[in-house]
Formats: sequence, structure tokens, C-alpha cells
Amino acid sequence: MVAAPLDAHRARNLAAVEGAFAGIGAGDAARQLEHYTDDLVIELPYASPPRRVEGKDAALAYLGAALGAFELDLVIDEVHAGLDPDELVVEFSGTGRHRPTGSAYANRYIAVFGFRDGRIVRQREYYNPAASPTGGA
Repeated sequence: MVAAPLDAHRARNLAAVEGAFAGIGAGDAARQLEHYTDDLVIELPYASPPRRVEGKDAALAYLGAALGAFELDLVIDEVHAGLDPDELVVEFSGTGRHRPTGSAYANRYIAVFGFRDGRIVRQREYYNPAASPTGGA
């Protein structure tokens, strides 16, 4: 669901998020990161401890480990276009399982995405860390 119709520029940016989510669904961090710039920054203020991941190499290591631990299906619930055409706020749901324990996983997220040339340059993601079997790590 999109709060309002997106212009072509914002739709191209949303396609990057959808492509990244497809990589997550496939459990493939490299595929996810095809939709990011090399100098990306991912901020996870609710992780324990809060995390800031900078650059594609660091993101590949971090996200590869996360996708090794979690099987995830992410569904976009709502998209809110910002005044800046290179910023979107995306509300989404995630379901899946924690591979080491087999525990079911479900969470809701809000992420602020920044874009450059149709690729994600910044992602600040908020979620409920208590929903994670790892306590938000």
C-alpha cells in the first residue's frame, strides 16, 4: 500500500527497496546489497547494542550473518513519500524463523531510506527488539 501515488523518481527508489527485500527473502545478502551504493550507511538504533554499519563490505558481513540466522519474508505495508524525492519512509512486516532455534519470528518495522541515483545510500530501521529470539542483536 502506498499513501499517495508516487512520481517516477520515487517509484524508481521504491523499486530499489523492493529489490533489496527480494534479496532478503532469498537469504542472499549480496543480492540485497545490489540495490545499495558502495558508501551505504545502515543504522539500527534499537539493536542491542545500537549499530551503525558503514560501507558495502561491512554491510555484507553483517547482513550475511543476519540472513544466516533468520529466514525472513518482508512485506511492504505502507510507503510515505517525503518532501525530498530521495527519501521514503516505509512501514513493513517481517515473518519467518530463527534458524538456530527454529522459533517463529514476526515483527513490524519502520525504515527511513535515503537514495542516490536510484540506489539506497542510507537506511535507518526501527523495530521491536523484544520480538527477536536474539534480543535485538
